[in-house]
Amino acid sequence: MCESCLMPFAKDTGKRESDKYCSLCFKDGALCYKGNDVKEFQKVCYESMRKSGMNIFKAKFFTFMIRFAPRWKK
Repeated sequence: MCESCLMPFAKDTGKRESDKYCSLCFKDGALCYKGNDVKEFQKVCYESMRKSGMNIFKAKFFTFMIRFAPRWKK
């Protein structure tokens, strides 16, 4: 699982560059989201999930779960 967004690597359709992060979170040798605000990151992820056609309830659940990812633990 991605340590930033918790996406299972089996569901990642892109080319991963990292053992810790999915292809959506880590590109060109760096994390795509540079900030430290988990709420802002959740908003970005939610909007992306909805644009890709994900059900609203699934998107809300997956977005909620992001706060438990290793990257966001304090």
